[in-house]
Amino acid sequence: MVEDRKFLISTRVFSSSRLSESMWPSYMFPQSEEEDSSDSTNLINRKRAFDDDVHDHLRQSKSLRLIGLSSVNDDDSFINDIGRDNSISCLIRCSRSGYGSIASLNRSFRSLVKSGEIYRLRKQNQIVEHWVYFSCQLLEWVAFNPVERRWMNLPTMPSGVTFMCADKESLAVGTDLLVLGKDDYSSHVIYRYSLLNNSWSSGMRMNSPRCLFGSASLGEVAIFAGGCDSLGKISDSAEMYNSELQTWTSLPKMNKPRKMCSGVFMDGKFYVIGGIGGNDSKVLTCGEEFDLETKKWTEIPEMSPPRSREMPAAAEAPPLVAVVKNQLYAADHADMEVRKYDKESKKWFTLGRLPERADSVNGWGLAFRACGERLIVIGGPKSSGGGYIELNSWIPKSDRSPPVWTLLDRKHSSNFVYNCAVMGC
Repeated sequence: MVEDRKFLISTRVFSSSRLSESMWPSYMFPQSEEEDSSDSTNLINRKRAFDDDVHDHLRQSKSLRLIGLSSVNDDDSFINDIGRDNSISCLIRCSRSGYGSIASLNRSFRSLVKSGEIYRLRKQNQIVEHWVYFSCQLLEWVAFNPVERRWMNLPTMPSGVTFMCADKESLAVGTDLLVLGKDDYSSHVIYRYSLLNNSWSSGMRMNSPRCLFGSASLGEVAIFAGGCDSLGKISDSAEMYNSELQTWTSLPKMNKPRKMCSGVFMDGKFYVIGGIGGNDSKVLTCGEEFDLETKKWTEIPEMSPPRSREMPAAAEAPPLVAVVKNQLYAADHADMEVRKYDKESKKWFTLGRLPERADSVNGWGLAFRACGERLIVIGGPKSSGGGYIELNSWIPKSDRSPPVWTLLDRKHSSNFVYNCAVMGC
């Protein structure tokens, strides 16, 4: 039996699934040591931040005991009575929504969280939480935990007026969220949100800056392929980004230049799908596979999901595709259907319907993302007096069963979804 329960680290402060968004940052992220020492009352409250997850692990490992605050409040120790390894084994199994509270306990915990070491240890132990990050306002981002169904507001992005009003693209890689756009109408810029310190900063520029590219991430690396340069020329180049090193590496050129394409990782390889290319800017139905070991591109005919309606190539959003358990899915915004790609026959077939409220304008404003073992669809109807967006999820099966969507939550918004990314760490 656990002794001295009044000092246990507790997550009951998070017991409501409708936790106020304004409360999240103080719990999610560690304060400085000066702030810690100046507000002991808040420190005690934060020390009660995650007992549910710890209790789960304690039930699995009966030999582990938390016996009181005195065991964890030393500046250079973890949980003394169970040792460093068992302490870390407990902590990596806690939800990352409690890591701000964990980091407030002492210097060792703070270093473990703010250095990113805790996320590297989670990766080694195959422990991953996928959160959805999206923006429905020009410089505002929110995060949503689909398991606990909780929200968090990110700090407002810093930017100039031009970047604020320009089209933007986004991708989560490692513990970073990258938002890419243009400043001064021609200069490509990147802003980087770091989960480790809950702040925005300027990101490293690409070797060949671009927009309208296809991209995807795998762990701490991401690939950006195709797109347009600042003069509007369609590119056949590609680059790899490493979030831990914050470096860009140029990759071999693709077989075909393309823009307004999409990217995914599947079976350990990167795929760029669809888009517009050629001198006449026609729709490309092919995809290309990039092997990270051989560094070679291979063209795959008819890999882009078929269009159900004819419209100008540039009017339609890039292919809405996502990969779950190494299976490729697509959202047909026109017919409101979900399709799956058969890798053996290299054909697309229809599984069933999208959520009924997944509205869009030619695919724009609709987010279709893989989120761990789930497919997430974010969209919703709009009205002149405002509106809302819905987050729906479905866990695909290995057969051809039709989607059965679960409404995760609903959020008021007067705009559609501008950008969306999923961070898994």
